[in-house]
Amino acid sequence: MKIGISLPVRELGSDLGTIKAFAQAADELGFTHLRVPDLVIRPGSGPMHEPMTILAFIAAITNNIELVPSVIILPSRQTVLVAKQVAELDLLTEGRVRLGVGVGSSKDEYRALGQDFKTRGARCDEQIELLRLLWSQEVVDFDGRWDKIAEAGLNPLPVQRPIPIWIGTASNPVESVIKRLGRLADGWFVICTPEDYQPIMERIREVAESAGRNPSSVGSEAGVAVVGPRESEWQDRVSGWREAGLTHLCLRTLGGNLKTDEHLSTMGRVSSELAGIR
Repeated sequence: MKIGISLPVRELGSDLGTIKAFAQAADELGFTHLRVPDLVIRPGSGPMHEPMTILAFIAAITNNIELVPSVIILPSRQTVLVAKQVAELDLLTEGRVRLGVGVGSSKDEYRALGQDFKTRGARCDEQIELLRLLWSQEVVDFDGRWDKIAEAGLNPLPVQRPIPIWIGTASNPVESVIKRLGRLADGWFVICTPEDYQPIMERIREVAESAGRNPSSVGSEAGVAVVGPRESEWQDRVSGWREAGLTHLCLRTLGGNLKTDEHLSTMGRVSSELAGIR
């Protein structure tokens, strides 16, 4: 099981020195990936950096850690622009990108970005198809419901062709979302208990197999808080997710009212304690 960590952007705010130190420490400590959330416009959510931009900054100061924008609210954004931004990030990192996407739940954000909230699920399916074409082919012809491209493509193309696309969902996803995961996703960002995870993942793999895909190729990643109300449980939760068969795990220092420098010290302590439960 690969273990990464979330960049606590809401609590680090605009302290770029600490953001840099956190990302570099995560890289040096051997965390496999660094996740950054997406939020363009929403009241009362705390400071949030634009993920593609802050990850471009982090790309220049890290060497090995995978960078994971997760999750980009894909249908609220222009498909070709997202393709270009993620391809560029993949080049800057020499292939260290995994893209998380989702459809979101904020009508206000869709309205502010000039996109249709009601069609977001169907549009997301189409966008995923187009993203993979744009990342894999020099010239693309695409005649979709929302996007149309005639004899054009990205230049330069990314290192990974295509870049992995993981899908984020609400807890206990409905059947339509399970079908999207099985047909289209390289992986699933899990929001449920380990007990609920097993039957949902089995259904996702059934859909994947029916679609002619290798069901074992669909990864899964959950999150575990190492601070806050469940701090005393985090090691047991890591063990529980490993036993459940998770392929990836993301640890979080967010939510424990830590001071800025305490995020780094907590990450260091947790890294050393992980050795005892791996």
